[in-house]
Amino acid sequence: MSTLTTLRRAAERIDRQTPAHRDRAVDGLRALALLAVPTGHWLLGGFTLDADGGLHNASPLSAFGALAPASWVLQMLGIFFLVGGYASALSFNRRKGSAGAWLKGRIVRLGRPVLGVTAVWALAAPLLYAAGVPEATLRTGATLVIQPLWFVGVYVVITALTPYCVRAANRLGGWAAAPLLGSVAVVDFLRYGPLSASVPSWLSLLNILPGWMFAYQLGVSWGERRIGRRGAWLLLAGGTLLFAVLLAVFHYPASMVGVPGAARTNSHPPSLLVPALAAAQSGAAILLRDRLAALLARPAVWAPVVVINLCAMTILCWHQTAMLAAAVPGSFVGGLAGLTTAPDSVGWIAARVAWMPVFAVLLVVIARYARRFEEPPRAVRGGRVVRRTVAGLLAAGFAVFALGLA
Repeated sequence: MSTLTTLRRAAERIDRQTPAHRDRAVDGLRALALLAVPTGHWLLGGFTLDADGGLHNASPLSAFGALAPASWVLQMLGIFFLVGGYASALSFNRRKGSAGAWLKGRIVRLGRPVLGVTAVWALAAPLLYAAGVPEATLRTGATLVIQPLWFVGVYVVITALTPYCVRAANRLGGWAAAPLLGSVAVVDFLRYGPLSASVPSWLSLLNILPGWMFAYQLGVSWGERRIGRRGAWLLLAGGTLLFAVLLAVFHYPASMVGVPGAARTNSHPPSLLVPALAAAQSGAAILLRDRLAALLARPAVWAPVVVINLCAMTILCWHQTAMLAAAVPGSFVGGLAGLTTAPDSVGWIAARVAWMPVFAVLLVVIARYARRFEEPPRAVRGGRVVRRTVAGLLAAGFAVFALGLA
């Protein structure tokens, strides 16, 4: 039996086992948003080598500002929060127990993979240091590993607010997200407007919750069937117009991701450009839902989407480790184009694209073992309590190291 035949039969089996009520379009959007995370980090993140062979973070966006539009496509967290809100609304309405039990189950599903990757890195870091890996490389690696995990904390807080989001959606429909957009606009006016010199820097942190919750609330309203095609067109047109005005008139940074050395960033914490892009993406996603569902009715297209969704947290938590699995050994070799050389040339971009399949293969290998952290937890007994306590302490120690507090 050929490999192609085996894959086709596996895809057909997955298709047959998919419940008829499964919303394939929403799963497809989630998979697309998930794949955009490693693609963006692998393409727009690079390294430089110091005199001692240590790796330091760098970005091709510092040298090639024209690459900024790529971040508009690859920054798909708005889609992720949209489908997260949609799925949470449906799940919350179908729950059989209390809201607290529902939330606990979702927190456990999100927390176990995070605990896993940070605990493993806490154990691996001293071993790597003993093996000769420079401290600078370990700190760079720790920063990259923990960088995507901020999303989980924000997502947990927003998920806890799902009951309020559902009530707001039932009362206001899609307009329930408007106050969140207005809140971000007010904070941006204060920190970038004529009063910016007298505004404390911490004020920008007030944008973290409403900036990311905006798309989640849209997803909840969508799940409650309060956003139709007319609303989707309004989101697409309004978001696109606001995005363009912020760039052309108010001179917001063009990149959706942070650029080393830049005075302003759009994502950490989110600026008004984030919900503007999320609105446009959400509108497009809702409008394309039926076409996407028709495409995913094909077993060969649907099967990869199922696999990606089953490994969602593994992809999020371990994709930076996959890149480091190539870069750290490469740093001992010296300057490898697209891997450990400075991302300041067109040649580097071409070389990095060539390295990305290597990162993907390494991620698949890692996922084979890391996927267990996404499995449902067993009953907490004896030794398991001890192991989880130790894992929690290791994860906390790694976070302290990654944040530069030790």
